[in-house]
Amino acid sequence: MRRAIELAYRGQGMVEPNPMVGAVLVDDDLRMISEGWHRRIGSEHAEVNAINGIPGHYKGSLTLFVTLEPCNHTGRTPPCTQAIRNTTIKRVVIGCADPAPHTDGPGIEELRNTRGIEVEVGLLESEARKLVAPFRKVVTTGVPWVIAKWAMTLDGKIASRLGHSQWISSPESRAIVHEIRGRMDAVIVGRGTVVADDPSLTARPPGARVPLRVVLDRQARTAIDSKLIQTAREVPTLIFVGTDATQKRVGAMSDAGVQVHRMTDGLTSVLAELGRRECTNVLVEGGSEVLGAFFDEELVDEAHVFIATKIVGGSDAATPVAGRGLERIPSLSTLSDVDSRGVGGDTYISGRVLRTGATDDS
Repeated sequence: MRRAIELAYRGQGMVEPNPMVGAVLVDDDLRMISEGWHRRIGSEHAEVNAINGIPGHYKGSLTLFVTLEPCNHTGRTPPCTQAIRNTTIKRVVIGCADPAPHTDGPGIEELRNTRGIEVEVGLLESEARKLVAPFRKVVTTGVPWVIAKWAMTLDGKIASRLGHSQWISSPESRAIVHEIRGRMDAVIVGRGTVVADDPSLTARPPGARVPLRVVLDRQARTAIDSKLIQTAREVPTLIFVGTDATQKRVGAMSDAGVQVHRMTDGLTSVLAELGRRECTNVLVEGGSEVLGAFFDEELVDEAHVFIATKIVGGSDAATPVAGRGLERIPSLSTLSDVDSRGVGGDTYISGRVLRTGATDDS
């Protein structure tokens, strides 16, 4: 099952809005026969890829280890339960049940009702659930998985007191950020970031996906000559504006190729609209007020932080997370599954954000 989970991550950025899934087939002595993973949306699922890898001369019984409950419905591909029934698989070991409301359980029950197939559920369940956490969130709540990212100095600044910020992190750290962008469905910034940095918000080199570039701009004041608007016809760009943004400004953006959507309920409506657009993973890159608002409303699921060994100082220099903030220092870590490593002289820390009532595999 650990191997199946490892394989599943190879589909990251390629399979969404489907879940990442891995599968391993072994013989009665637990010797590897074949393996597979879901490689790309619309292509064969992990189970079918593993089945297709069975050597033609092999006729013995098989055990299938799969990270997620096999599907029992026809979508972009036929049911995996049908493919399993047509083999010599006698035992199916499943990491976790499918969280999608319309599929949870039927695949397991279908296999259990198939004569001669033994089904077990829950091996390495916590790890399997973490694997599909972004998929679970979007199918059960309608909003995407939110990843916050920032780079800061050793004294916690994202810019100098004059707003200078390029570059805080190392080239190696920035390369990781581009890799993360390249598997996102959307990248979100506030208008202040556009004014300060005039970013392109593209992945360089290009990744598996071309993320939708999203700007939060209540007054629709993003400059028409900004890189984002000037390239809106080449790279999808969406600007959320408030209900009081003037039609003249909105019209100018639309004429330049920008998609404009009026916010009706703050960040809640932003995420709901991105969920409606089938976004599974979105990256919030700032600035500090935007990151603060996402944290204040407990909307962040995962954080990636790059800490440079530089000191800027200054009481007027911006910190990464503004907003209202907490009244008290948390007694426990804000992150679970924490990974910390050195990257080009920086320290790179990532983990999943724990919120009140959340579990480690949320």
